[in-house]
Amino acid sequence: MKDLIKQLTEAYGPPGYEQVVREIIQGAVADYADSLETDTLGNLHAVKRGQGTGLRIMLAAHMDEIGLMVSHINDKGFARFTPLGGVSPETMVGNRALFTNGALGVINVENWPVNEKPSHQNLYLDFGAKHKDEVPVRIGDVAAFERPCVDLGDRLVAKSLDDRIGCAILIETLRRLSETPHEIHFVFTTQEEVGSRGATTAAYKVNPDVSIAVDVTDSGDVPERKHVEVKMGHGPALTVLDRRMLAHPGLRRWLVETAKAHDIPYQIDILLVGSTDAEVMQRTHEGSAAISLSIPCRHVHTPSEMISMDDVENAVKLLVAALSGPAQLDE
Repeated sequence: MKDLIKQLTEAYGPPGYEQVVREIIQGAVADYADSLETDTLGNLHAVKRGQGTGLRIMLAAHMDEIGLMVSHINDKGFARFTPLGGVSPETMVGNRALFTNGALGVINVENWPVNEKPSHQNLYLDFGAKHKDEVPVRIGDVAAFERPCVDLGDRLVAKSLDDRIGCAILIETLRRLSETPHEIHFVFTTQEEVGSRGATTAAYKVNPDVSIAVDVTDSGDVPERKHVEVKMGHGPALTVLDRRMLAHPGLRRWLVETAKAHDIPYQIDILLVGSTDAEVMQRTHEGSAAISLSIPCRHVHTPSEMISMDDVENAVKLLVAALSGPAQLDE
């Protein structure tokens, strides 16, 4: 899966500009899906129709990544910007912003290095321009962050593992899932980082019985991190609670029992900050049984996120094992 993950993570895809990512995914799933469709918001729906009287299940992974939008350009050729998604200003100094037209800007903070407290109000973009007319972008132009994917063996480092790693897991699950009693909608969603907008409309279209968001979660195995139990390399995590989602007990039990039956390592996660596409899928129409299957990730929402390939492989195994048989959602 590493070549696919490298291709996905290095692709340009801030919120609302997921086209390149979607094209990569379309090519990867076209031979495995019974139908393939792109909706108005740009969500990609790959459907596998099983044989039997199973449930309608929606698996969601978002294609977009955190980014920024130009909000002002001064006469000297420096630009100000506003974040798209949860961009931490502390991680921006010295980073590079890549725009749709190929322009590249360097991010710094006013009065560097004396000013040691970056905020979105005192950060700026430097394009090497001598004056405003030479700046290669305009107000409203959008950027993502520019970093290559690096292979460290079991560990991968990349700029947009949140959530291209979820996209890779869905692709691989669809490839390996030979038979299922369910109607499964593998949905690659847009604009999650700015409010799960793609998943909101996609879930309304699908109207699932069961919803599983495949995303990343914070990893607690870094220096001085307290009260975060999840550890990278110890298996995928079932996120049972976040800021806006409480997992369905029966769905949680089904996935836990499946993991135990197939000797698949897993963890239980409580996400204290943020949420995933599961929260909007859970509340669409009459509601659905929802949970997040999460990959432990170090340095989330920075241009250098890190995951374990063991966790990725075990997430695929868990989904394939669960979806190959009947659902057991009784509480």
